[in-house]
Amino acid sequence: MILTGVAERRALLARSTTIAMVGASGDPLRPSYTVFSYLRTESAFTVTPINPKLDEIDGIRAFASLADYARAHGAPDIVDVFRNPASLLPIVDESIAVGAKAIWFQYGVVNEAAIARADAAGLEVVVDRCIKVEIARFTGGLATAGLNSGIISSRRTGTR
Repeated sequence: MILTGVAERRALLARSTTIAMVGASGDPLRPSYTVFSYLRTESAFTVTPINPKLDEIDGIRAFASLADYARAHGAPDIVDVFRNPASLLPIVDESIAVGAKAIWFQYGVVNEAAIARADAAGLEVVVDRCIKVEIARFTGGLATAGLNSGIISSRRTGTR
């Protein structure tokens, strides 16, 4: 089922405890590192990086594949994907094979064939949303629009 409503995404997050992040990066300048770090330090989720090029990120063991992760920990509740849209079909297939319950495609990670395959296999599917933004929004860290509820301005204080 493709989860388009806020209540559906909130319910998915509420019943989930484990997230396998495909494409997590150890580079602090990459969005996939920022999201990984946030989930690891600011949420109750157990988040694990899936990246064949890394041994660990911030002391958390990285797995080369979802299959390796599943052998060690069982099926993840959510597979969070930070990958090029062209590479999504094998990730969906592996998510199905390991018994993941849901797949979450981050901002810009959109491949209609992969979305349809995940949906047809019975996975809960979130498309073109940031899991960090949604968690922060649902826990009071962000306003409804997805931005910090403080005043945002490009002006420096005291200048025009």
